[in-house]
This record gives sequence, C-alpha cells and structure tokens, in this order.
Amino acid sequence: MISDSREHLVVIGNGMAGMRTVEELLKLVPGRFRITVFGAEPHVNYNRIMLSGVLAGDKTVEEIVINSREWYAQNDIALITGDAVTRIDRGDRMVHSASGLSVHYDRLLVATGSRPVAPPIPGLSLPGVCAFRDIADVETMLAVSREHRRAVVIGGGLLGLEAAWGLKQRGMKVALVHLMPTLMERQLDAAAGQMLQRDLDGRGIAFFTNGQTEEIVGKHRAEGVTLADGRFVPADLVVLAVGIRPNIDLARNAELEVNRGIVVSDDMRTSDPAIFAVGECVEHRGKVFGLVAPIWDQAKVCAARMAGDENALFVSRDISTSLKITGVDVFSAGALCAASEHDDEITLRDDRRGIYKKIVLRDGRLVGAVLYGDVTDGQWYLQLMRDKEDISALRDRLVFGKALAGASVSAEPDYASMPDDAQICGCNGVCKGTIVSTIQARKLTSLSEVRAHTKASASCGQCTAQVEGLLAFAVGGAVEKRKKTVCECTDAGHDEVRRAILAENLKTMEAVRDRFGWKNPEGCAKCRPALNYYLLCAWPGEYADDAQSRFVNERVHANIQKDGTYSVVPRMWGGLTNPKELRAIADVTEHFNIPTVKVTGGQRIDLLGVKKEDLPGVWKMLNEAGMVSGHAYAKGLRTVKTCVGSEWCRFGTQDSTGLGVKLEKLTWGSWTPHKTKMAVSGCPRNCAEATIKDMGVVCVEAGYDLVVGGNGGVDVRVTDKLVQVKTEEEVLEYAAAFMQLYREEAHYLERTAPWIGRVGVTYVKQRLVEDEPGRKALQARFLRSQEAAQVDPWNERVKGAQAHEFQRLPELART
Repeated sequence: MISDSREHLVVIGNGMAGMRTVEELLKLVPGRFRITVFGAEPHVNYNRIMLSGVLAGDKTVEEIVINSREWYAQNDIALITGDAVTRIDRGDRMVHSASGLSVHYDRLLVATGSRPVAPPIPGLSLPGVCAFRDIADVETMLAVSREHRRAVVIGGGLLGLEAAWGLKQRGMKVALVHLMPTLMERQLDAAAGQMLQRDLDGRGIAFFTNGQTEEIVGKHRAEGVTLADGRFVPADLVVLAVGIRPNIDLARNAELEVNRGIVVSDDMRTSDPAIFAVGECVEHRGKVFGLVAPIWDQAKVCAARMAGDENALFVSRDISTSLKITGVDVFSAGALCAASEHDDEITLRDDRRGIYKKIVLRDGRLVGAVLYGDVTDGQWYLQLMRDKEDISALRDRLVFGKALAGASVSAEPDYASMPDDAQICGCNGVCKGTIVSTIQARKLTSLSEVRAHTKASASCGQCTAQVEGLLAFAVGGAVEKRKKTVCECTDAGHDEVRRAILAENLKTMEAVRDRFGWKNPEGCAKCRPALNYYLLCAWPGEYADDAQSRFVNERVHANIQKDGTYSVVPRMWGGLTNPKELRAIADVTEHFNIPTVKVTGGQRIDLLGVKKEDLPGVWKMLNEAGMVSGHAYAKGLRTVKTCVGSEWCRFGTQDSTGLGVKLEKLTWGSWTPHKTKMAVSGCPRNCAEATIKDMGVVCVEAGYDLVVGGNGGVDVRVTDKLVQVKTEEEVLEYAAAFMQLYREEAHYLERTAPWIGRVGVTYVKQRLVEDEPGRKALQARFLRSQEAAQVDPWNERVKGAQAHEFQRLPELART
C-alpha cells in the first residue's frame, strides 16, 4: 500500500503534451504531487515529431528520447508503460488499465493524443499496411524497406511527405497519392505546393495528385493501390498519412463533454474540475490541434493551474509550419490567401532559384506569409503578425525580407525587444526567456551547452541560427565560436576529414565514418556527397564514384526543370561549333519533339523540355555527331567562355578562342568542390567577362593576365589577379595547378570565391606563384586525376550504365 499524503496526479498518456505538463509542474512546485504516468506504448517519452528523422536515418530512436527512465526515477514518478488505461471511474476517482491495475487519483490529466485517420477502403488489414504515428510504425516501415523496394504513401500533408522522403532515403521507390491537386494545401498555396512537388519529384518521388484511393489490393500482403480513375500503383508497403483525429474514446465513456475533441476551458480543465486535458485530444474554443507549438502553451497553462496560478489562461496564437526534409525549406503562418477584395497579396517568385514568397496584408497589417526556398525571414513575419504591427511604411519592401524592408530595420533579429515568450524552438517548445535565463544562470558559452540544458535546436536544427544569436545576445563576446563540421552526423570538420583520408589511407565512406565515429552510420544528405567527392579527389582512378551520393542532376547528367522535364547541354569547346554539330542538334530536337532550343550565357546551346526517358536517346544522337556532355549539371567545369580574339577582332592581342579550347580540353570532366567556370578575353576590353569567373585569362600585349576567384552569381565578386605569364603553356600549367589546389583544399560546395575569401589570395599566390616546384606538383596531380575523369557520362549511359535511372516507374499500368 502507498502511504503518501501528497495529492496524487495520474497522467494518462506518456507523450509530449502530458510529459511537458509534468516537466512544467516540476519546475513550479517540485515534490508537491505524487505522480503516476500511464503510457500505452512500451517506450519512455520521446519526440514524436522527430520520427521522420528516424525513418530517414538522420536520427536514432535513442536520440529522440526526451526523458529516460532514470529521469522518471529521479523525479519520483511512477511510470507504467505498455499498459493502456481502459476506463475512468469519475465517481470513485479511479483509473483502470488493460493489465488490471486500478489507481486512485486526486487530479487526472488526460493526454491521450490522437489516432491516425484511415479512409474506409478495402485492404487496410493486409500485412504491409501501416500508419506513420509511433515507433512501432517506423519499425514496420524499416523492416519492409530492408526486404522490399516499392512503397506508396497515401496523403500529401506534412506527415505524408516526411514519410515518403524517409522511405526514399531508405532506398525504396516511392509514390505518393494525394487526394487534392497540390501538396500541403492546408499550409501552402497552390504555387508553393507546386514548387514543393517539383522539388520532390526531382528527388525521385512520384506523385499522383487528384488521386482518390479506392482499394489496397493483395492476396497475402499489400501488393498495390487502385485509384478511382483506374490507375494502379504497385507497392510492397502502403503508408496511411491522411490525417489525425483526437483520441476521445476514454473521455467519452467517462461522460466528459466531448465534441471533436475533449472540450476544455481556457484553464485546460474539462467538464470535470478534477480532470485536465492537453494536447491533440483536446478541443478549445472549437479548435483542435495537430502542431506542437500550441500544445507547449497548453502544457504551460495546465501546469500553472495545477500549481495554483488562477490567472494562467490558454490563448491560441498564430503558429507557423515547417517541413522536416533536408534541403526543402518551407514556412507558412496565418492566412494563405486574401480573404476578400480588401486584403492585399504581394508575391515574389524566382523559379530558377526555387524561391517563392507571398505575404497577405489586411488593414495595414500582416496576416499571412507563405515562403518556399528561402525561409530566413519566417520568424520575423510571424512576430509581425503576432504584434499586429502597422507595416504600412514597409509595405513596398516587405516581401523582400527584413534586410531590405527598410533602413530602420536591422538585418539581425532584435533580440532585446523580442518578448520572453517568443518561441524559438518549435520542436521542443523553448522560448527566448528560457534560453536567455538558462545561458545566464549556468554561464553557458557554446551552442552545444545551450542544446544540452534547454533542448533548443537539439531536434531538427532549423532554429540554430536564432539560438546562436540569442547566445551572442546573452553573453556578448564570450561566445565560443561553433566549429563548422561536415554535418550533424559528426564533430569532425572538412579539413580534418580530408587530412585523415590521405594520412590514414581511408578509401571508403564507411572507413571515414568509422574513423570519426559518425553518429549516423549511413551518413546523411549533406555528408554523403561531401565524402564521395573527397574520396574521388584523394584516390583518382581507385575510388569508385557512388552515384547515389550525388544530387539528381548529377545522377541523370541533365538539369531538371520546373515542369519535371530536363535540359541537355552538349559541350562546345571554347564556344565553337560547326554545321555537323548544329545539324545534329536540329535533328535531335525534331526527333524527340524538344520544345525549346536556347543559346546560354556560356556560349552553348540548351535543349529544354526533354523527357527523362528520352535522355539516353538524345545523348546517343549527339554522341554520334561527336558531341559530349557539357556537364551543365556538374560540380566540375561547366564552360570556358571566349571572345573571337586576334583571329577576327581588331583589338584582340592573342588567340583567345584557341586558348579557350585548350583550357576546356585540359579541365573538362574534373570533379571539383562546386561548379567552376573559366573565360578567356582577347584584350583588356574583356568581352568574355573573364574577371567574374572562377579563373579568367585576359590577353594583353605582353602575354596573359591570370585572374582567379570571381563570381557572377548572386554575390558578385571580381577576380583577384594571380600572375602575368608570357606563353600559353604557362597559362595551362597555372590553370591545372589552380584547379588542383582548389580541388584539394576547398570544402565541398565551396566555390572559388568564398574559398579564396577564406584562405586569402596571398596564400594562393604563395602556393602557385612563389613555389614553382609545388605548382608543378599540383599540375602533375591534376593531370593524373584527369586520366580517370575525362570520360563522357552520356556515352556510358547510352551503353547501359545506370539504366534504371531512366526507366519509368511501373505504376501506370491499368487494371
């Protein structure tokens, strides 16, 4: 028998909402309550919204645990797992569990969460069909992915997309069926939803929008899904992610007031004053909840009320939405569209950069924002909405973001004026006040310490920049600069990894990950391409390229476009072409009905609108005319732009076209940390724009000025002068040495401009100009690497290599 005079709080539900309430309660009145927690799952409390990270391989189950069993013991909490409460006896204030336990309560907290919605279709009970709701579902999905190849996810909302991406990361062929015409229609407008679909299609997920599932078919297990329009999508695994519904059965049977959810007042009490409820199971002022941010607020209010604060009230606030897929940046808050003719919508769209921004204004105030591709200003927009600030003075510039909204607005968040209750970390519900007070009380000086003590930015990491900013705000100059690691899988930096590969003879990605104790044994979307490149650079001709560690454009040797087709750019050495090549381009354009032919800014011809399955045929015809890939997709040399030079131009001092051809034939095919571009101008008039290229040559009377580190993109940077030489042979020697130095020392995805900005042009000159033996050694290593690199990938694919990339998914067969 338990003899304890304290009030007994029983919690039904060991999930995020219930346990956050307990955590808050322990902060306010530690030791006041005797606490018993019932959990239907066999696990301790874990972060359910990070299940997508576990599925994708970015996290382990252990890494998403919020509170260990030791934590429960340390806080004198009786934890009963794997035993669902089956009945509440309000008269005797007792709860009864499936195993036969009966426990008395003084206060009861119901946090039963929600259940996945299952459409009323045949086949739901077949093996190979599951929801995406808990650890058991993830384990089911992982088990199927190890033995089977095809998956269908039903539902194109947040959960469905994260499930699809996770299964794709596990090597499955994934199709997603969505009832609506665009994805995430509750969080994104049509334009953003279409951009999202295009991006994910480029990552290999097939979509069936406007797709109504009629039946899951199969004899002994799931074999596919039949849609209402007759299409059949084969599958070994079917994942249901069409929504959730508050889990209210227990409350209803106890005759608590329920509607869509358990009805609660502003103090989180149910219709029984002794019973509180929080989380996805509740309904407050007609609203139910599926995102975590308002649930943290509910937990805080509920705990305060239990602790005796009669003023704590729950108020539903504007919240934002984000998607946890690496490399896909989505943000939305408030209204997605104008509600009437009196509202204004302002949009900014850049399809080439994959950026879309829309803000919705009403009566001079911001009431909604949808961001895709660049979500930097998302929290700022959200705060403007919450503050209901009059933004009329910023109206014309508001869509361009905080940095350009006005001179009076700082590019950095104003942490001093930010309210303490401003939520910074949505995954763990941590606000500014908690972060700052913890930093100051514990004298924290690093991001890792803040994560350890507050959990802020410890889950998906999207708020890391804000947490770092708050750290700097709280402690000023005492901040410990965060080491830039390859990715979150490791504590090792790029330079450490590169040195170890050579010094310790590491020749596989597995060996590198083992050497540094990678947290994720299989790596992630950030580190896999980086390691693949570092090994290719270190061991030319020996290390075999891992195509699956490349981005889609590199895998299919063409650039995916906004409509899902591809563009093909054949190489034109130094910008030269001839009738045979032009005839071949005309022929292939007609044969494959390619809709657009365009001259690029890099003196080449771009064939736009090529279907993926036609790519090998297009390449074959171009190969037969002697043309090879222009690597317009590659982390390698793209083009060498030239002017006509001394052969035709009155001002030309040297044969710039001929030198450009030699440079391109020297450097094409090379793998580099990022794309590289070159140019040769025949005179200082610089018609080839050589001074904004990664490496440029400006021909002068006395020879050739070599310039490096230019960039003509978003961040324009003019080159630094490297040296002046007298002969073409010297130009070629320096070019090879420069390329190799960049290849060997830049970080993956670092272009020459930021690399030189980081190491300094003086260093580059020391290595290339002042150290002649070193320069020649670099040149020799570059030439050796080119022996393995100068292979036309189009020709390889035409011969059948990686043919699976260009085959249609077999999902379109009709029943």
